[in-house]
Order: sequence, then structure tokens, then C-alpha cells
Amino acid sequence: MEHAAAQDGAAAPVGPQEAMGWVRADLEDLIARAWEVRRARFGRDVAFCSIGAGKVGACSEDCKWCSQSARHVTHVDRTVRRTDPQTLIAAARQAGGRGVGRFGIVNSGREPMETDLAAVEAVAGGLNGGDVELCASLGRIDAATAARLRAAGVRRYHHNLETSRRFYGRMVSTHTWDDRLAALKAARQGGLSLCSGGLFGLGETWADRIDLAIALRDEVRPDAVPLNFLHPIPGTPLADAPRLTPAECLRIIAVFRLLMPDVDLKVAGGREANLRDLQSWIFHAGATSVMVGDYLTTRGRGIDADLQMVTDLNLRLVGGFGQEAAP
Repeated sequence: MEHAAAQDGAAAPVGPQEAMGWVRADLEDLIARAWEVRRARFGRDVAFCSIGAGKVGACSEDCKWCSQSARHVTHVDRTVRRTDPQTLIAAARQAGGRGVGRFGIVNSGREPMETDLAAVEAVAGGLNGGDVELCASLGRIDAATAARLRAAGVRRYHHNLETSRRFYGRMVSTHTWDDRLAALKAARQGGLSLCSGGLFGLGETWADRIDLAIALRDEVRPDAVPLNFLHPIPGTPLADAPRLTPAECLRIIAVFRLLMPDVDLKVAGGREANLRDLQSWIFHAGATSVMVGDYLTTRGRGIDADLQMVTDLNLRLVGGFGQEAAP
């Protein structure tokens, strides 16, 4: 089916004051409103994506939530571990055979080295334009690197803003929020579509969450917005952070849907631990896609359970939403 896009002359975008009113609204009413917006633009369609770790561990950055930082002592080995391109190719093909439309290669580290780029190119060449669209998440890049990835066969770049510009410095000191924004702009300039969202449960306020959504909408304009919910990892500075409640997660999804009516809104990391038995509510709260399978250093639930969830909700699994970036 065709999905509606924003039209010229549409109503002015919602601002933070109105969005804050949704935070105080009755949750059931908010979800109902978000579902109507989602249904008007995407119908009953749902998309799956999955990821594979191209490089794990020994990251130079100090993100307080991350198990892969070399500054934290976690269950992740503090030496770099790389995944053979053939293994990633097999994982992507297997995912595509289960209805997954996009497969992302995710690397630890501040920015990609030549060996990292060569490995991504090998995966792209091995897939050779198959049924799965290839994405990459390699850290900070410039436009020339983005163009190289595009030429190899990568179509989308993932790089989260994570939280508001105001709050980011409390979570990370080794780079800035604006560094991340610059990488996204470079990826777009190099011809890649964008996947950028946030991580919730860091101790941020609702004002931070709304500021993030508005920054994504107005400054980044991503094609997909992943919403992650903190799964506290022992050994990280946020190991003892309280988990979000299912109701809080659903409210975040609904508010982001209302602030960005036309974007592919993806529920990703932490959904099993935070939403628990209410995972199936994510679609009625406004989500259009979901990350399936395992994450980078934590396990997800099996894809069979997610396929069954889509069937039980009478939703239709599609390959993806939106057009690929122009060459």
C-alpha cells in the first residue's frame, strides 16, 4: 500500500507546549489518538528489521549506558571481536527469509577504520542487492564515507541522537550531541537515508524527550526513528537505574507518533525487559516497525514470537516503509 507523506500547506508542526499536554493525558485516550494517526498513514502494515554485530567491544567512548565501553567492566570482553563477513551475509539472508526487510551492521567505536569499511563492502557485495536492504551503524562518518557506503550497496545509516542536546553531556563526555548531528547530516549528504532515534530511561525528563523528538523532526528528518528503552547492564554507571514501566514506554511511543505522524516509528532495544506482557500494545500506541532477534550484547526474544504477535493482531508484515535514498 502507499503511505501518506507530509504535504505542503499542512498544519504547523506541534510544539513542546502542546506535546507536554499529551504527557498528562489519559493513557488510553492518548493511545487511541496515536492509533488513528498511525492507521491513517500506514494502515495495518508492520515491518521488521534486525541487526548483526560487525565489531564488538573496546569502544573508546564513555556512554554511561553502554556495555561495550572500554571504560566499563561488564560481561563484554574488553578486546575487539569482529564478525566474519560471511557470517553476517548468512544472518542477513536468514533474516530476509523470515520476512525481515532491513538488516543492519553495527560496529562499536567512535568511527570506522578502513578494515571496518572493507568488511561492510564485503557484506554488501555478498548480498548483491537481495531481498534485504542493508543498513550500517559505524559511528561518526563524513560525506565521502557515506558516499562510499552508498556505492557499495548500503542504503540507510543508523546513528541515534539518544536524548536532548541539553541532557546529552550528562551521559557522554567523549563526544557531543552536535557531533552526532553532524554525522547524520554527512550521511544524508552522501546519499544515505537515515535511521535516528533515542534511548529512554537514562534519567531524562519529559522535556528532554519532547526536545529530542522535535530535534529529530525538524533538524534530522529521519526516515525511521528507533525508540530504545534502557536495559541496565551490570558494570555500567546506569546499572542501578530503574526500569521504565510499560505504561511509560507506551506513552513515549504515542507522543513520538503524534509529533512525527509520517515517520516509520520503530520499537527496538529493551522492549522485552520494559514492556513485558504489553509488547503487543506498541503498534496501537503508534509503532510501525520493530527490531527482531538478538541485540548487540543482550538477547531478544525469538522471531517466531514476533511473527505470531503480528498474526494475532491482524497486522500485515511488509518489507519496509519509505523510498531508498536517491543515488
